Amino acid sequence: MKTSLFVYAVTGCLWVACAGVAAGQSDMRGHWSGTLETPGGPLVMEVDLDKPASGWIGSISIPAQGAEGLPLGTVSFTGGKAAFHIKSALGDPAFTGALSADGKTLDGTFTQGTASLPLKFSRNGDAMVVLPKTSTAVTAQFLGTWEGKIDAGPGLRIVLKISNGKSGAEASMASPDQGNVPIPVSAVVQTGSKLNLEVNAIGGGYVAEINKEGTQLKGTWTQTGNSIELVLTKTAGSKP
Repeated sequence: MKTSLFVYAVTGCLWVACAGVAAGQSDMRGHWSGTLETPGGPLVMEVDLDKPASGWIGSISIPAQGAEGLPLGTVSFTGGKAAFHIKSALGDPAFTGALSADGKTLDGTFTQGTASLPLKFSRNGDAMVVLPKTSTAVTAQFLGTWEGKIDAGPGLRIVLKISNGKSGAEASMASPDQGNVPIPVSAVVQTGSKLNLEVNAIGGGYVAEINKEGTQLKGTWTQTGNSIELVLTKTAGSKP
């Protein structure tokens, strides 16, 4: 299986509620599709934007990178001008653009780090924003840093970090072999001795069970339809 964990920099290397469509230039609610022409080739982006009572929200999917339903950070729409950025991603990728007079397109610029590229979205449906899942707090045996290796091709070292935050568990994954870029884990759920991680940024997931000593996670890493065994061992400084 492909061992790349994500393409966080769209110009660089690979590492990954419903509302009716409003008419006219006064609203940008809906499902939008656009193609970003990057040096590495075209990259299709699917964006959903909605405005419940709490204000603008959104999510984005990038099929070529396996990214599904990534939450958008700040989303704004003022005077026909739209702006949003992809939450927790490297280089703070963001889009700014203007809604056309007929309300059918958002034409603007996508920026990430020092890169800036033109991007035009077309509205083609109702908004189906993917809302972030709630993570549960995990017990002490799961906390800390875990390391292992995906044994496929040349192999790929993996580092998983888990902690408990104010709203539940928080985690990130990285590979020292691919720049050590931290990839946020979308959801962390513990059920007894089992751990379930969703990594929407790269279309991945990890389901594992901890051993009685609390020193090893043995499970399966799944990404874009492929599965492989992944064993992670808690680092010495993280042992309870």
